[in-house]
Parts: sequence; C-alpha cells; structure tokens
Amino acid sequence: MKSLLLAAAILFGVTDVVDAETALRVGDQKGNAQAVMEAAGVLKDVPDKIEWKEFPAAAPPLEALGAGAIDTGLVGDAPFTFAAAANVPVKAIAAIRQSRDGLAILVPEASAIRSFDDLRGKKIATGRGSVGHLLILAALEARGWTADDVKIVFLAPSDAKVAYSQGSVDAWSTWEPYVSQEEVLFKSRRVITGEGLTPGLGFQIATPAAIREKREALLDFVQRLATARAWSLDHVEGYAETWGRLMSVPSSVAVNWLMRAKIRIAPIDDFVLADEQKTIDLYFRSGLIKQRLNAPDIVDRSFADAIGGGTEQ
Repeated sequence: MKSLLLAAAILFGVTDVVDAETALRVGDQKGNAQAVMEAAGVLKDVPDKIEWKEFPAAAPPLEALGAGAIDTGLVGDAPFTFAAAANVPVKAIAAIRQSRDGLAILVPEASAIRSFDDLRGKKIATGRGSVGHLLILAALEARGWTADDVKIVFLAPSDAKVAYSQGSVDAWSTWEPYVSQEEVLFKSRRVITGEGLTPGLGFQIATPAAIREKREALLDFVQRLATARAWSLDHVEGYAETWGRLMSVPSSVAVNWLMRAKIRIAPIDDFVLADEQKTIDLYFRSGLIKQRLNAPDIVDRSFADAIGGGTEQ
C-alpha cells in the first residue's frame, strides 16, 4: 500500500505521504467545487485538511482516483460510466444536477452550420467517453444516424480548443465552463444542447478506500458542498467572482454559465439511478462499453442522509 501511494504521489505531485493519509485529497475540475465552497464561506472551519488537485476534464481525476492519488472528485455521468466499465475502483456518493443547456456542440460565429443536421460528414472534437461524447451519441441515436455519419475526433479540452480555433474541426462538443468561455469570449454558437437528450447528471465519486477510511471527512465535505451549492443559486455574482479569480478568467464567463446551470447537489436516489442507467444503456448500445452495468452496483447510497431531499425531475 505504501509503495502504491508513493508511486501515485510522485506521479501526481503529492509529496507528503503522511499528509495524504490524513488529509482529504479532492480532485476538482476548473475550480468547480473549490470556488463555490470558498465563495459560500463553508471552508473556514473544516475539521480535516483538504488538499485540492486541479484537473481540466474528467479523465485525469479518474486516473488519479484509480492510482489512489486522490480520494474524491467531481465527474460527469458519462466518464464515470466509462471508468466503471473499465473497472476503475470508484463509487458515486452524491449526484450533481444541473440544466442541460451548458452541454453543447459549438460552432464558430461565422460557421454556415446551423443545426446538428448540418454536421453530417463533419468533424466534431470531443473527449472519448466524456459528456461531450455522450451528447454526440444521443443526438445521433435520436435521428436514427450511426457513428459513421459524423467524424468524431477525440481530443483533450486543450487540444480540442486549438483544433476548433484553427478550423481543423468543424465543431466542438463540450461542457461548462468551456461552453460559456467560447460563447462569451469568442462568440461561438450552440447548435444543439443536452436538453431532452441527456440527464444533466454528474457525480461526486470516491474510492472504496476513502469511503472506508475517510468516511467522516467525506460526509463533512459532501454536506458542505451541498450547502455551498444551495447558497450559490441566489448568489451567482459572488460565486462567479471567486471562480474568475481562481481560474484567471473573466467572471462574465461564470455568470453566463451559472445563471442557466442551477447546479445543486442531490442524494443518489431512484431517480438518479434511473438516469444513470440511461447513460449506461446508451453507451452499451453504442458499443463504447462492452458490458451492461447495473447502476445500483456502482454507487454508494449511504451518503444520502448527509444531503437530504429528492431529485425527481
């Protein structure tokens, strides 16, 4: 265990192994959780040290979780499903609900493409197994198309941004805050969103070891995150300002994102499981995963009481 932890520490830049055994190591994407918790003031009296690790998308924190380099992190339903099918040792402990408008396929302002139908035969950049990939597959299935009707180019967000900006691809299927960055700063257009196609679901996930050995810290973290998200619904400007400072991005990007996202933390209940099963089944039908998972097998519902409430849509 020590050697595995040390290897992960070297790989992901965690140099204090003793701290790694006591602190809660949290993977964040684009300042998502840290910014809202700082803005809401819920990090002032945390009983356990939090070590934040910043990632650009879901694949790297999932790799870090698999290596034991972090304890918990935020990912979308699609990459979580992709990882679970690959036997990455993680469980979902809380759900993140938001509108589907921030998951979108973008085209440049001057593009002649006006709808998803115009993308037949075109190149679309996205991450393999990402929520952007999920949106493409859902849009294809809704039209009775196959994966061969578009050309999916699998790229990490930074590389997708370059390819999209240089015109090497025709469109970019991505998520927030990338969507709002492109809309606000570069006048990109959304030609289709996840509305009516995807669940708008994400998860706070954790390793079995963290659930077993750092349960109290995880419970406390999830409760504080839920409190912060509830606060943010009525304090978009405050959250946006903190996020912009942490990410060195104009706060107008975050305002655009958060005004429509309405992000909230929800317990993993039957409605969440039903939505996750839809994602699993779509990925299975598309051949992206080779086994049909059962949603209850990849979640831990014992954290539900820390959040409370229901998620019926």
